[in-house]
Amino acid sequence: MGAAWSAGAPVSDNELAALAAAGDTGAFETLAGRYQSLMYGVCRRITCNDDDAVDALQESLIIMWQRIGSFEGRSAMGTWLFRIATNAAIDEVRRRARRPAQAYDEVLDRAGPDDVESAAVLRSTVDWALGRLPPQFRAAVVLRENYDCSYQQIADILGIPLDTVKSRISRGRQALADLLVPSYGSGD
Repeated sequence: MGAAWSAGAPVSDNELAALAAAGDTGAFETLAGRYQSLMYGVCRRITCNDDDAVDALQESLIIMWQRIGSFEGRSAMGTWLFRIATNAAIDEVRRRARRPAQAYDEVLDRAGPDDVESAAVLRSTVDWALGRLPPQFRAAVVLRENYDCSYQQIADILGIPLDTVKSRISRGRQALADLLVPSYGSGD
């Protein structure tokens, strides 16, 4: 079955989902390949850790395989997979909550004159700050700021009301500002 669709014209996400639900592993691999990078990016930004992001991505792909038959096409495939990846990343954050956090001072001590190193320190600092947000705030902020999702898309992905999305983003942004401004805004 897979050979017929792979040699022809491009197949839609919904068609691939139907084929995958019927057991076509090639269709599943194609569909997963289309979204794997995006799913990893969501997992990485929410977990703030490469290893945790890989674990969350693997969990996302397992869930995707297990639930592909339940995908009804009412939302876009990307929205459905954002939800899966976001939830897997939040679960990973919760599982790893007992891991000791990297000291903030250690991150700042690595700053140097080299722009590449400074960019890495900035990324580490932002990851550090994101890592301090409650997972539900972190997910909303990441989807909005890093993936430019609309408030309605975020509501659909997270399965929460629109007003809750707005509140989480606002509170998450304020918490980030409170964490980052003392470091960068003091002029010291």
